Amino acid sequence: FEQAKQKAPCIVFIDEIDAIGRARGKNAGFSGNDERENTLNQLLTEMDGFQTNSGVIVLAATNRVDILDKALMRAGRFDRQIDVGLPDVHERAEIFAVHMRNLKLDKEIDRDFLARQTPGFSGADIANVCNEAALIAARHDKKSIGRDDFMSAIDRIVGGLEKRNMPMTASERRATAIHEAGHATVMWSLAECDPVLKVTVVPRGKSLGATWSVPDEERVHVTNEALEEQLAGLLGGRIAEEVNYGTLGAGALSDLERATKTAYAMVAYYGMSKKIGPISYYDSTGTRDTFTKPFSEQTARDIDCEVRRMLEDAYACARKIIEQKNDRINAMADLLLEKETIYAEDIERILGPSAQSAKRAAAAGTKPEEGAGGKAAADELTEA
Repeated sequence: FEQAKQKAPCIVFIDEIDAIGRARGKNAGFSGNDERENTLNQLLTEMDGFQTNSGVIVLAATNRVDILDKALMRAGRFDRQIDVGLPDVHERAEIFAVHMRNLKLDKEIDRDFLARQTPGFSGADIANVCNEAALIAARHDKKSIGRDDFMSAIDRIVGGLEKRNMPMTASERRATAIHEAGHATVMWSLAECDPVLKVTVVPRGKSLGATWSVPDEERVHVTNEALEEQLAGLLGGRIAEEVNYGTLGAGALSDLERATKTAYAMVAYYGMSKKIGPISYYDSTGTRDTFTKPFSEQTARDIDCEVRRMLEDAYACARKIIEQKNDRINAMADLLLEKETIYAEDIERILGPSAQSAKRAAAAGTKPEEGAGGKAAADELTEA
């Protein structure tokens, strides 16, 4: 701060200020004479010593605003807060442009397409995608980086390292293909689910296969109908195994975990249960004691009952779709075992136009184009 005053006008930037700016008295395991608290006190004193015309601006960054000491936010100190969220699709395209400047790219590379394939990615994630795509292209002795390299890089970052040599029996591979085909069929048949981009049975990380879906538009307003259909999509893989084999596999663990968390959020956070009512028990400050609940035991039982009801409704919805289209699920599984990875156009040849395309066409006042799945598939989809 002395140097800042001498070199004014200037900017003092403190990165990761939560390292010293944690609320006083909450530094577990440290005494009242903790060095970090002394540093924070000195920082507050120094910032009070600045005048409005001193020519020094103090900036700080953190991703843990909730644990900062309240004194840091008072007028005259850090009294302006700028929330830097995740980039939207247009901002991601610009970030791709920055990180692609020094890369040798194929002419057909479309930044807007890559931006649409990476919802929820931060700037650092996009930089990682570009770097990983360059590495993949180099491993295959390519002269430039192509679209397939970027898609493989996205798969690598989201799904983990590819494990083509994982020992699996023919029956295990078939069960995995049925599982993923079940996910894809349910999501393809429900208008509020995100459009399915591709399905693969190539093992990555801890998963034996994956169904990739990317929203056409990034949603800022999510309805209870959309969340209910997402629950059905998550349960589709488990139900497909149950319908075809009469058994329940442990491979649906992550699906069940996500579905359960989503259902609890709908009931306890978003107020989407008529029985519980328009009440939210979400704590945005993060200060609530984790050992106590903000509701009674009776309410806890009601929440559990509502979550079970939502999951059972989603289960029934998904099972109805799978029983109606089980022959096509098996056809999709056969194609998956043959190709390992299939894309939206392959799925459309089996299932016909997706419910999402039918919804868009209805909104535009036109009819969806029929794929090779035939008119019968389109008619059945319309009825569903």
